[in-house]
Amino acid sequence: MSTTLLRMRGIVKTFPGVRALDGVDLEVRTGEVHCLLGQNGAGKSTLIKVLSGAQRPDEGTLVWEGETVSPRAPAAAMRLGIATIYQELDLVDGLSVAENIFLGHEPATAGFSRRAEMLRSARRLLERLGHGEIDPAVEVGELPSATKQLVSMARALSLDARLIVMDEPSAVLAHDEIAGLFRVIEELTRQEIAIVYISHRLEEIREIGDRITVLKDGRTVAENLPAARTSTEQVVSLMTGRDMESAFPERISGSAPEQRGELLRVTELCRTGEFEDISFTVGRGEIVGMAGLVGSGRSEILQTVYGARKPRSGHVELAGQRLRPGSVRAAVRAGMGLAPEERKSQALVPYESIAHNVSLAALGRYTRLGWVNRPAERAAAEEVTGSLRLQPPDTAQPVRVLSGGNQQKAVVARWLLADCGVLLLDEPTRGVDVGAKAEIYALVRELADSGVGVVLVSSEIPEVLGLSDRVLVLREGRIVRESPAEEIDEAEVLDLFIEGSAA
Repeated sequence: MSTTLLRMRGIVKTFPGVRALDGVDLEVRTGEVHCLLGQNGAGKSTLIKVLSGAQRPDEGTLVWEGETVSPRAPAAAMRLGIATIYQELDLVDGLSVAENIFLGHEPATAGFSRRAEMLRSARRLLERLGHGEIDPAVEVGELPSATKQLVSMARALSLDARLIVMDEPSAVLAHDEIAGLFRVIEELTRQEIAIVYISHRLEEIREIGDRITVLKDGRTVAENLPAARTSTEQVVSLMTGRDMESAFPERISGSAPEQRGELLRVTELCRTGEFEDISFTVGRGEIVGMAGLVGSGRSEILQTVYGARKPRSGHVELAGQRLRPGSVRAAVRAGMGLAPEERKSQALVPYESIAHNVSLAALGRYTRLGWVNRPAERAAAEEVTGSLRLQPPDTAQPVRVLSGGNQQKAVVARWLLADCGVLLLDEPTRGVDVGAKAEIYALVRELADSGVGVVLVSSEIPEVLGLSDRVLVLREGRIVRESPAEEIDEAEVLDLFIEGSAA
């Protein structure tokens, strides 16, 4: 029978002008997966920082294995047996797997690392995770995201962790990799290690979780809910404070796609080893969704349409104008925008202001003789971000302070300011909470209703079906079905992923 490993009671943490935690409670038992849920800004990150020793609470108690403790630094929490694996993994790409696992506590004699012993120990830890096939001598930078996460878990085991906090561990993983992650988590819990699991993907909770704690506005609004018997609707209601009616905005019935007026035409687009013979159109005010597994060519198609990759053959026309292949400048000038999957690394300049990030695609309007008219730039950015209800509204702040959902709004605002006619969206809701998802869905529908043509790529099939007017199903770089969204369901899409046969 599991026993209480951790009990946090009445945790309060205040920053200037913000009460981030207002009496939060959390209880975790040995060998369980405890899911910590809440919207962005609910207090999850601050609570985890308190638990990991990165922040000290103003009030409240932390009881670990029956004793009141107060870890004053991450190293102190690690000595207790508390390890945290953040979404942005803190691994060193230039070091080997073994060196990363034992970084800071390498086995050594007289200051010299005992490399052979370190390699053997690293292999034993990886075997505990069921992945003894990973070479502990290989550089971490050469590994895929899923394997890097395993290295982080092995590091936690090397510190004799009794509790491992996993912050959005599935955010960068493909579907089959998530199944592998869950197998590792199950192995850890069999070893009586507790997991605190944070995720915006509510469908994962019932599959992997034992109990749920929900935070809202820095408070615990539900504690120790049974994951298997708690509905998604109940969780969403607790997180948002409102009932879940429909996540997707209602489609406005109107003219058929062929009567809308064609905006975008892609004809027989090919890239060797990535996709073949891709042809589709997008009408004015139409949302065309692309559904496919990772590796099906979805993102590569968007990037090629946008000009970030050069096709082997085929062409793209926007409003009747054929675009120069492999030219982003030509696509942007013609009125096309791309919100890429990796917002932080591919779309945003984190330490620049929100205003500057929003104005990038239209910067020429506010520049004269090499000088940027900052007041004009900021005024224009505030007008467009205000229409999108971006929070916080102060565009002078660096864009990195925004939540995931508001960062996505900033990227969309950039293309609105540039008078974009066709917007390509790659995983627009990745890493954002359910409340922000609903706002982004409404925003995309508003854009379409205003006449913008949208191409939407998402790993979440319900998102593609719920938001799109028309759906393209991809498998191994080819379109295997094109259908109005209301004429295809999730089961059919999954069958097409597996079989690849057109219906």
